[in-house]
Amino acid sequence: MHMDYHSPLFFGYLLGVIHLLGIIAALHALFTVRTAQGAIAWAMPLFFIPYLTLIPYLIFGARSFNAYIKARRQANQEMHVAMASLNWRPWVEEALAARASDSYAALRAMPKLSRMPCLANNQVELLIDGKRTFEAVFEAIEKATRVVLVQFFIIHDDELGRALQQILLRKAAEGVQVFVLYDGVGSHSLPRRYSQRLRAGGVQIHAFATRRGLFNRLQVNFRNHRKIVVVDGLVGFVGGHNVGDEYLGANPKLSPWRDTHMQISGPVLACLQESFAEDWYWVTRQLPPLILQDNYPDDGVLCQALASGPADSKETCSLFFLEAIHSAKHRVWVTSPYFVPDEAVFAALRLAALRGVDVRVLIPSRPDHKIVYAASSLFAFEAVRAGVRMFRYQPGFLHQKVVLVDDDISAVGSANLDNRSFRLNFEITLLTIDKAFADTVERMLNEDFANAREITVEETEATHRLQQVGMRIARLISPVL
Repeated sequence: MHMDYHSPLFFGYLLGVIHLLGIIAALHALFTVRTAQGAIAWAMPLFFIPYLTLIPYLIFGARSFNAYIKARRQANQEMHVAMASLNWRPWVEEALAARASDSYAALRAMPKLSRMPCLANNQVELLIDGKRTFEAVFEAIEKATRVVLVQFFIIHDDELGRALQQILLRKAAEGVQVFVLYDGVGSHSLPRRYSQRLRAGGVQIHAFATRRGLFNRLQVNFRNHRKIVVVDGLVGFVGGHNVGDEYLGANPKLSPWRDTHMQISGPVLACLQESFAEDWYWVTRQLPPLILQDNYPDDGVLCQALASGPADSKETCSLFFLEAIHSAKHRVWVTSPYFVPDEAVFAALRLAALRGVDVRVLIPSRPDHKIVYAASSLFAFEAVRAGVRMFRYQPGFLHQKVVLVDDDISAVGSANLDNRSFRLNFEITLLTIDKAFADTVERMLNEDFANAREITVEETEATHRLQQVGMRIARLISPVL
């Protein structure tokens, strides 16, 4: 039977099929999206207006979430079995020393929340902004003699990206084993020739993908947002920077770029290597070389790596923020480029303010994503009305992810205060328990607050009606941002 594609009957069938697919997708969302808010945010429009939401759901939704998580967990298990014979965890003394700390004891959930132990005798240094960070990273790589592990969410083929490429090619030519991992979606603009040149020079480089083939291009969720560099098992780096000239302030709209990284040495580098190894094993089904030093100076600080992601049995990242906020006795300072917390974290911040804790959140004054910025603004206004002090950083774009709790607990890493970091991305955060280092973080943040404008209660009430509508629409879709 010949179907007339212009007939009302054809369009009726087409609409019927779209609505049927919408109902199926809505049911899929209800069963697979991790939070009730996110499930409703997808299911309702899929049910009522599928012709507008089916394609976005294919791109942003929790498609094959359970299958991917199961496969990822299986890969992690295989990797840990492969690692078991290496006997590379001489952690007993460092772990016992960490457990004896009163400050660490305040974070009562942390020993069970992170699968990696808190370890004593680490050395840490704060790296403020891109120039200082990449000088330190390149200097460490220049001294490499055995193995370099490099992982970033974004690598650009620009001046900074090519400088990294050159130093890695030089070290590979010297016989150093070099392993590079970047996110396939985060680095979508990275040309193939960049990787090909590194491979030709002996560097092992791969893109992280949740699944292979065309469909991974459509799947922007479950991205690897981690930033890790480890050199010879001697020195490592984590923080907020990616490899791109904009992180050095090259984008006039966002310059000067404000970001924070950390340089680390000590036993906790084993945990950074383990996190890298899990991601590398997922992509290649091979284990990279893992190097541990034999002994460490006794005068170091306590550190715990928190490698979180959608394959965790718990919602590790959001639970970490909850534990940090709830443990605070007199101070919680947080900086994040995106302020779209879930209900639990948002409630914890407001409750902390109500019980007299000095709660401050530093966010950007310039948007790099307008919808997220609008949602952040609404959350910020509600937080101010609840007694949380909200600040907008003025000089340039704020991208750092830093937490400071009381006098000796601080955290620097890749995780933002949003649903994507809480539940969809692979993140790495380094928790440090040390008063001297926390004092350094405090001095840095005090300077940031001095360069910020506090959001007033009057400002929250003076918003134009049209702006309020826009912010509320952005908040409605915040669970899926």
